[in-house]
Amino acid sequence: MVQLSSQVALTVVMGIVFISIAVLLSRRQPQSVPSGGGEFVGSEEIGGEKLRGLLRWVTTVDHKDIGLLYGVFAVISFAWGGIAVVLMRFELITPASDLLGRSTYNVLLTSHGITMLFLFGTPILAAFANYFIPILIGADDMAFPRINAIAFWLLPPGALLIWGGIILNPVLSGVEGAATAWTLYTPLSIQQANPGLDLMILGLHLSGVAATMGAINFIATIFTQRGEDVTWANLDLFSWTILVQSAQILFTFPLLGSALMMLLADRNFGTTFFATDGGTILWQHLFWFFGHPEVYILVLPPMGLISYILPRFAGRKLFGFKFVVYSTLALGVLSFGVWAHHMFATGIDPRLRASFMAVSIAIAIPSAVKVFNWITTLWNGRIRLRTPMLFCIGFIANFIIGGVTGVFEAAIPVDLVLHDTYHVVAHFHYVIMGAIAFAVFAGIYYWFPLYAGRWYQATLGKAHFWLTMVGTNLTFFPMILLGYGGMPRRYAAYATPVGPVDYFTLLHQLATVGVVLLVVGQLIFVWNLVSSWLEGKRVDSDDPWNLERDDQNTREWQWFAEQRAAALTVTDGGEEAD
Repeated sequence: MVQLSSQVALTVVMGIVFISIAVLLSRRQPQSVPSGGGEFVGSEEIGGEKLRGLLRWVTTVDHKDIGLLYGVFAVISFAWGGIAVVLMRFELITPASDLLGRSTYNVLLTSHGITMLFLFGTPILAAFANYFIPILIGADDMAFPRINAIAFWLLPPGALLIWGGIILNPVLSGVEGAATAWTLYTPLSIQQANPGLDLMILGLHLSGVAATMGAINFIATIFTQRGEDVTWANLDLFSWTILVQSAQILFTFPLLGSALMMLLADRNFGTTFFATDGGTILWQHLFWFFGHPEVYILVLPPMGLISYILPRFAGRKLFGFKFVVYSTLALGVLSFGVWAHHMFATGIDPRLRASFMAVSIAIAIPSAVKVFNWITTLWNGRIRLRTPMLFCIGFIANFIIGGVTGVFEAAIPVDLVLHDTYHVVAHFHYVIMGAIAFAVFAGIYYWFPLYAGRWYQATLGKAHFWLTMVGTNLTFFPMILLGYGGMPRRYAAYATPVGPVDYFTLLHQLATVGVVLLVVGQLIFVWNLVSSWLEGKRVDSDDPWNLERDDQNTREWQWFAEQRAAALTVTDGGEEAD
């Protein structure tokens, strides 16, 4: 009964969120000013009038609108994955499985991982890229606007398929959420007779198609739509990272799609791609050839955001611009040579293990180049600790912890001890939550005046940062210690007759307190975002961050100034300029 109630509660909450978003979009009225953001968004364009209400958002091909749609979708997905992990954390407060039960815990574990990686991580980065890449490179729009829209609209049905087992469980008997963890390891993913798993595989394939279409579009846009004054030498770092990310997607997501179709055939049509001898290792090779580049697919654009935003509040140009570009290219290439470090404990040839260990340790060097360049940019700079800058600094601190723990796991002897323990969970989440999410928050706050035309509440922004920073470290640092203690990951209970159960219990309780702080911080963030979007103080300057003082003004703020000038021309009753 508790298992059913938790899944019903999750379904009801997300249903309410979907309906609220639809109502908000449908009620948002256009204004008589040019499109651009905030009071500009949802408005008449110069030279043409956009549709009103919900129909406008469903039919738009404007890159800025699609960027905002990606953002809303990612926030909804973040909420779904966040609710799942909160329930899991409360299950782990005590050693016994006395809240959710093991089955529901495994369902939530799978949903959390898949959602955060495929439905939050990639789409939130696509939100920034769609909105800003054409502006940053001087293009009118994406190279293929309609394909851009199609790529987004593949995601909502993909999400419904991924969540289909949980959504349908209360109303259809025999349908449950997938319970394989996000890696879908065989033979478990073949033997689990559950239509919800088939739905999830189809949803993953659909999200992969969407990502691939978007990647092709970004590559074509950056190569063919750049303004005459934008060369490879002065292309901004965010665009560089999106370009490398898109190339990685082209090589990895089609492979994942092929592996998923083979898995689906094994489950439903009696094939034996992964059901025969060696099939388990084959799946791991195929999955991790996608899976580890996926980590860099997720982390490279946030690195680009930090490289782009941090100098604006340091009062200096980024130190070693060319080396940051070269390190980005190096990460893109080397990311394809490290996948088997996830398989050190599988018994693969020791010579292969040694080569993958060497590359896995070497890949830390380009990341370290970026970290040292960021720190050097701060050195003797005119630092302004505004909310975006706080998140940039938080990114660097958390990324160092995530990176160093990763170097430990790249060493075969250490990995054999720590493999499949909470140390791996801590390493991964220091990168995903501690770094990637921090860069996303930095970007949201930095560009909020541009796309909203209003200011966020600075006090709430800083409260969001400190709650998130403290919550992240209070959640994930205890997991490093849990890993050293030998606590396996993906366990719903740890009430064993032997082992340091009291040690595990204390650390799990500390991690749960950290999650509570994270939840409070994200609720403040959402409140700040929505209330400031609707009622925040209007931006009254073409240079809201005072970037001209340090000669740091960039193309998107020049575009913003042009939009404001055009808006004033229309609202003052003057004639529109050519």
